Amino acid sequence: MTRYYVNKNAQTNGDHEVHRDDCSFLPSLDNRSYLGDFTSCQPAVTEAKRIYAAADGCATCSPSCHTS
Repeated sequence: MTRYYVNKNAQTNGDHEVHRDDCSFLPSLDNRSYLGDFTSCQPAVTEAKRIYAAADGCATCSPSCHTS
């Protein structure tokens, strides 16, 4: 299981990126929300979409969930 977080700040395209806890682009504590522990990025992105309709996986740490 891996801990996942969502960036509270949207990117320029409006997406809130989902990151693994070991990502080099993990936002600071103030700028992220804990999503939970998951076996892959797919359920983490689904959870993030409950908070932010526009959520997407990080291209670096969750490339299989990065769509835009």
